[in-house]
Amino acid sequence: MIVPAYNEAETLAEVLARVHQTGLADEIIVVDDGSTDGTWELLNALQADYNLRLFRHDRNRGKGAAVRTGIQHATQELVLIQDADLEYDPEDYARLIQPLVEDRADVVYGSRFLSDARQPGIFWNVLANRMLTLLTNLLYNNVLSDMETGYKAFRREIALELPLKARGFDFEPEFTALILKKGVRVHEVPVSFTPRRYKEGKKIRLKDAFIAFWTLIKYRVID
Repeated sequence: MIVPAYNEAETLAEVLARVHQTGLADEIIVVDDGSTDGTWELLNALQADYNLRLFRHDRNRGKGAAVRTGIQHATQELVLIQDADLEYDPEDYARLIQPLVEDRADVVYGSRFLSDARQPGIFWNVLANRMLTLLTNLLYNNVLSDMETGYKAFRREIALELPLKARGFDFEPEFTALILKKGVRVHEVPVSFTPRRYKEGKKIRLKDAFIAFWTLIKYRVID
């Protein structure tokens, strides 16, 4: 389990408690991406309770950089990315890893758009996600329903073989483009999703959609 965190002191304790309650996280790696709101101090206070493995960037480098740090330090065969906010529910952890355990997939995406019941999100964010997913499917000849999902589980060896360079939210399209080009087995499962608003700390912005668009194009035309 990799938990990238940047200024998430308000939600992090609850997220870690929920992860711990699943009983499925043999290793919890939290990467503090240069937080300034007390996240690092909170993590140190919780470290013994949840047997956390903690790493810290000296400055904010971006979600992609935090995830890559986590991958490099992971020791378990199966890895799952759990955001430090409360948008994704750890109760879906078992559903995400099942295709990996059963050897039906090497990468599993938790799709926010396959679930029958979900909370409405911000219109422009949803539209951007849909358009980027459509572009992904057109460029890489696939039928994903949610390329931009932050809930991903995968075999660590697969991630280590990828030339990941993304530092920010472009991690999602970069990871997706690379695994689709590599031809690994990808599976999607429905997950619950509770979107938060910008006033609640949501960090992704419209500019990130344009960066994702360019990332998808770039990896289609280069080796």
